[in-house]
Amino acid sequence: MINRQELLELVERNARISASELAVMIGADEKAVSEELASLHEDNIILGYAAIINWDKTDRESVTALIEIRITPQRNKGFDQIARQLFRYPQVTSCYLMSGGFDLMIIIEDSTLREVASFIAEKVAPIEGVVSTSTHFILKKYKSNGIIFDAKMTDDRETIVL
Repeated sequence: MINRQELLELVERNARISASELAVMIGADEKAVSEELASLHEDNIILGYAAIINWDKTDRESVTALIEIRITPQRNKGFDQIARQLFRYPQVTSCYLMSGGFDLMIIIEDSTLREVASFIAEKVAPIEGVVSTSTHFILKKYKSNGIIFDAKMTDDRETIVL
């Protein structure tokens, strides 16, 4: 019997790992692992695979913003209707229902600060039910999806001489 949780955690850490490598790591038959992966896809548990790219080391210019949105939930639709309107835009990379001081958080990527501001002013703010927004720009990524960016292999421990 394959431990689904263990299999999913391994695939989440490294989506490029082969079924034969996974089989060795979890002590299962390669065919059984392949069938389980197919089942996970079919059940919409594994939704896709993505590479984590350090865009700062490329020529691509982009801006990433986290936008907190306070909304008034719509009758019989809650927060879902507004969330659906927002996550359909191509610049929205993530959309979350949150607890705390705001209701939704979206993460968007665009090429300039001006385009982010236009997106908020023209697409987000006019939506019926949006009460307010607060925008935060990502200045530097240190870690994303468990991957450390620019990890230096240094030893910061102090030397103790006895």
